[in-house]
Amino acid sequence: MSRFDGKVAIVTGAGRGIGRAHALLLASEGAAVVVNDLGGSSGGEGADATPAQQVADEITTKGGRAIANHDSVSSWAGAEALVRQAVDTFGGLDVLINNAGILRDKMSFNMDEAEWDAVVDVHLKGHFAPSRFAASYWRAKSKETGAPVNAKIVNTASESGLYGNAGQANYAAAKAGIASLTVVMARELERSGVRVNAIAPVARTRLTEAVAGDFMNAKEGEFDRFAPENISAVVAWLASDLSEGVTGQVVKVTGGQVQLLRGWRPVTEASDDKPWTIDSINAAASSLFAKSDRGVPPFMPELEP
Repeated sequence: MSRFDGKVAIVTGAGRGIGRAHALLLASEGAAVVVNDLGGSSGGEGADATPAQQVADEITTKGGRAIANHDSVSSWAGAEALVRQAVDTFGGLDVLINNAGILRDKMSFNMDEAEWDAVVDVHLKGHFAPSRFAASYWRAKSKETGAPVNAKIVNTASESGLYGNAGQANYAAAKAGIASLTVVMARELERSGVRVNAIAPVARTRLTEAVAGDFMNAKEGEFDRFAPENISAVVAWLASDLSEGVTGQVVKVTGGQVQLLRGWRPVTEASDDKPWTIDSINAAASSLFAKSDRGVPPFMPELEP
């Protein structure tokens, strides 16, 4: 038996790149897959049913089960319809892979309202809305059966959201929110038997090509460590029963390397037995901030030439 025989999965943003690789791998392992993709540009403009349908057709041609979905994941009604389609078509839902995203990079002092709203909408709301309706379905099912449902959500965060990247205030803020959302929903859904994790992928896609240029292109004869397919094995592992007990975690993955990431935590401390004043904070600053800690840390060492 394959690892996902009898399972039903939704993959958002699955018409191209990393999402397509996720959908193909899950299908090859036996899952019935709802291939969601609005089919817009990398900046979120327009719509095209072709990419999602092509991936669904690729799966069914190989003997798998798949159906295309073209709803916008940032739409409350669209996210609800997406989950309903999975349940109505395949009889249930076991896995949700939130992957859809766009880029509209701009320095913060030049960014307009539409550029902020579009990116936060697709990434952050586009992760929460499908998760909300999937969680509602799973919680009701758990109450009905009186047993945990054994379902999984895998979100897509980013190093940009964890470490910050100039020119990506909208994208980084949304991705940081996704990392926090992962922890919150892992806590909320644990009792219902739902595990929630996130990845921070480093791969060659439509979105990263604009940032990385030729840096991510493999040289002839070398291991293509930035191929989108490198990411999917980790996602499938997190979505499978092999990762039992793992929840609320963020995993960075690129070809040949996997890292467990942890967020904000105390690294230095100052204390006083009297109320803080500006002067007393200033006196403590030297112990809180070493010279090496006063600058902005480097961003994404993977992409630095």
